[in-house]
Amino acid sequence: MSSKPPSNPSRREFIKLTSTAGAGVAATVTTQLPSAALVEISVPTIHEKAFHRKVNLTINDIDLSVELDTRTSLLDLLREKLKLTGTKKGCDHGQCGACTVLVNGTRINACLSLAVMHEGDNITTVEGLGTPDNLHALQDGFVEHDSYQCGYCTSGQLCSALGMLTEATQGMPSHITPDLLIPVTLSRDEIKERMSGNLCRCGAYQNIVNAIEEYAERDRETL
Repeated sequence: MSSKPPSNPSRREFIKLTSTAGAGVAATVTTQLPSAALVEISVPTIHEKAFHRKVNLTINDIDLSVELDTRTSLLDLLREKLKLTGTKKGCDHGQCGACTVLVNGTRINACLSLAVMHEGDNITTVEGLGTPDNLHALQDGFVEHDSYQCGYCTSGQLCSALGMLTEATQGMPSHITPDLLIPVTLSRDEIKERMSGNLCRCGAYQNIVNAIEEYAERDRETL
């Protein structure tokens, strides 16, 4: 009796033929691939310890030695590990300015900077500016001028404003201390331009500029 399939098989016979062929292919592929256990053994295990490093830095005038994952952003170090939650995570892409902090007096977006890059740096967050009982003069100005609504961007606005005013003193005589005195006059348009990296979704821009303008003028009067 011939095993050759009929030239015009029925539907049932066709399904039997294709099922048998598929099983044979599957068996062949299975014999060519390693088992799951073998794959697991062949892939080298990466120890998390390889991604950890100790970093020494100063935050709000406190010297710290922190062991952290080298992939940790400065923002996540501040918020998640050190619980300095005044610095806010907004866009996490460097577009809103809510995470602005001061590093050696210069304003940066903490979400775009790895913590391990700041070995030996002096970092100031909003917690380092003042306390509820003893506000920084600019913080006091924000309260006086109602320069916030929801307050989410405020910490970044404050740090950015102080950094911006320090930048404005660059090139001035060395006896002038940039973080204390603002010997230059900035127009409202200049302040707006220099602060354009900090977004306020509530739209309190005019009041923010009012507070910064008054603070700068107050410091000029001390010269």
